[in-house]
Amino acid sequence: MKPSPSLLLPGPVGALLARLPAYPGSVLLAGLLNRLLLPRLPADVPELLANRTLRIDVSDARLRFDFSCVNRRFVAVAAAGTSDLTIRASAHDFLRLAQRQEDPDTLFFARRLSMQGDTELGLIVKNTLDALETPVFDLRQWTPQAVLARFAPAPARGAGPRHTGSR
Repeated sequence: MKPSPSLLLPGPVGALLARLPAYPGSVLLAGLLNRLLLPRLPADVPELLANRTLRIDVSDARLRFDFSCVNRRFVAVAAAGTSDLTIRASAHDFLRLAQRQEDPDTLFFARRLSMQGDTELGLIVKNTLDALETPVFDLRQWTPQAVLARFAPAPARGAGPRHTGSR
């Protein structure tokens, strides 16, 4: 079952995104993975992913992100000809996976998610994502109020209203 056309990015948007250079996007994705996913991973997973090239292929956006895990951190990889594992889905389906609104098995059997390459590595990635208890990417953290709250200065401890003593 293919995703509804209304859930796919429009063709012209995908054509525009396809013109973007791949490496900066891979750097951004690696940074997001380090911030949002890495702290939630079991300790052995970075070792299992070490020096393996993974590719996220966002089909409707025509974007590919290549990255690896080096020294227990995700790092961008310049566009490799091949990868050890390629995970392919639409932007909408990747977002639903990250928000834990969709199960990888459901998308896989509906042929909306595919994994190509090293089967053992694919199972490690799938089982790791299945084991996460909370969404990796929660859109509520990007509401205007949440974003502004991150930039607001923290109130000083013990600081109460100031009195100058004179009027």
